[in-house]
Amino acid sequence: MKKYYVNENEQSNGDHEIHVPGCQYFPSYYEYLGEFDNCKDATEKAKNIGYRNANGCYYCNRDCHVS
Repeated sequence: MKKYYVNENEQSNGDHEIHVPGCQYFPSYYEYLGEFDNCKDATEKAKNIGYRNANGCYYCNRDCHVS
C-alpha cells in the first residue's frame, strides 16, 4: 500500500492532483488521504472529501491521470 496526498492548491484547469511521496511535483500544500492499494481509491477518497476535480498526477499516478 502507498501513501497518497492531494494538492490543496487547484491547478489552472481546476484539478487537485493526487501525489505519492517522492514525486518531483509533490506540492507544498497538501492533505493526506491515507494508504491505498491504488490511485483510483485515493482519487475517490479525495472526491468524497470535497476535491471534486481530483485527478492523478501525470508523473506519479499516471493510471489516474485524466486531464
